[in-house]
Amino acid sequence: MLAAGASLEPPLHPYSASRRLVGEALGSTLLLAIVIGSGVMGERLAGGNVAIALLGNTLATGAGLVVLITIFGPLSGAHFNPAVTLVFALRRELSWRVAFGYVAAQIVGAVLGVWSAHIMFAEPVLQISTKLRDGPAQAFSEAVATFGLVLAILGSIRFRPESTPWIVGLYITAAYWFTASTSFANPAVTLARAASNTFAGIAPSSAPAFVAAQLVGAVGAAGLCSWLLKEGSRP
Repeated sequence: MLAAGASLEPPLHPYSASRRLVGEALGSTLLLAIVIGSGVMGERLAGGNVAIALLGNTLATGAGLVVLITIFGPLSGAHFNPAVTLVFALRRELSWRVAFGYVAAQIVGAVLGVWSAHIMFAEPVLQISTKLRDGPAQAFSEAVATFGLVLAILGSIRFRPESTPWIVGLYITAAYWFTASTSFANPAVTLARAASNTFAGIAPSSAPAFVAAQLVGAVGAAGLCSWLLKEGSRP
């Protein structure tokens, strides 16, 4: 039997809400430590070659996601992403009370991850990014990136649930390179990266458009999948 408010997404495990919230916070912390830390390391070692720095950032993030989703998926669903949590709440597979808790845990965990990366690389802990990522192309890229991410998650849960960690990790690895925005695809990640004036940062003034586009992409994908992946549907 599921714990109160447990997600219906497979695999089903009866963990308490408090354990699941800690799982979301810890997973988000580690994810941002990976994103920011690998960005700093890549930039320092690339000798000014931005493509090499981005490649290092990409591979670390994709690999990290596979590990984190494998570990935390059975515990909390391994959302680490308010847009993903919103989708499962809209699908009534997660109560709104638990969803709000997830979002708070994700944001707090993401900021802690940024600070952890700063400490590891002897950077000032408190920073504000000055890296502008503005314009319609950037915002549209975030809508596309998040649409694809939600489609990948819901499709894998529907057809290959055991492969979800790999599918998400590989999708994000690809999306780093096929989107102009390098695929943030996550409101918590976006807000946290605004607190890092490093390779992976984003200026606070650029963040609102990213977050809005991410939510639009997530809701659009959820709406499409409610029809496209509906079991037993016939024309």
